[in-house]
Amino acid sequence: MSTEIRSNTELPARRTDVELVTDDHLTLVGELAEPLDRPARGTLVTLHPLPTAQGFMDSHVLKKAAARLPALADIAVLRFNFRSVTSPRGTSEGVFGDGESEGFDLRAAVHETVERGLPTPWLLGWSFGTEVALKHGLEHVAAGTVAGVVLLSPPLHRTTDDELRRWADVDVPVVALVPEHDDFLQPDEAARRFAVAPNVRVVPVAGAKHLWVGERYVRTVLDAVADLVVPGSAPLPTHLGD
Repeated sequence: MSTEIRSNTELPARRTDVELVTDDHLTLVGELAEPLDRPARGTLVTLHPLPTAQGFMDSHVLKKAAARLPALADIAVLRFNFRSVTSPRGTSEGVFGDGESEGFDLRAAVHETVERGLPTPWLLGWSFGTEVALKHGLEHVAAGTVAGVVLLSPPLHRTTDDELRRWADVDVPVVALVPEHDDFLQPDEAARRFAVAPNVRVVPVAGAKHLWVGERYVRTVLDAVADLVVPGSAPLPTHLGD
């Protein structure tokens, strides 16, 4: 008999509550999920959707990444609440910075992975989280402390064309997964906007919407992310046991 991995399945992992301290002296709450009994082969730093639209560290794709990827792909997953954001884990200090002061939050999260000796992380931003990654991620790429970037449903509301151009010469992979029916930026327009940074790979996802609702689309995202972070790890199992 086998058991299907469903929406609410949480697979075994070593889960540690963490507190991140930013350069502007705020404490952010989060969780690190690591493989239970072996070293991680890859790391994700997740950047959640818009706080003013109920985005937080438990936004479903990111929560499912932490629930599955440590067990299925040996990937450590760091989730945290941006400044001012509350989840069951707790509340991060500070006030919403509209994508600007959240750069301090990203820096604290990347620093945490370095301090813990984890594999060089990939950034996994979703919606607002992609804006934070695009605005502030280059310093970490330049420092060699970020191995790649995945952009889920990038709205490009806060990211200017000048900021996008700065990504034109990066030497790490940058992949944008763009839903066919996104509410804010659909594949054709995404290709046009990202043309100023042609090394950003725009991947349309047929049938998907901005929130990636439905197990089919969650699996599409997690397969794509896992195979980037730990090549060869996808497709991920959909059932456990025999």
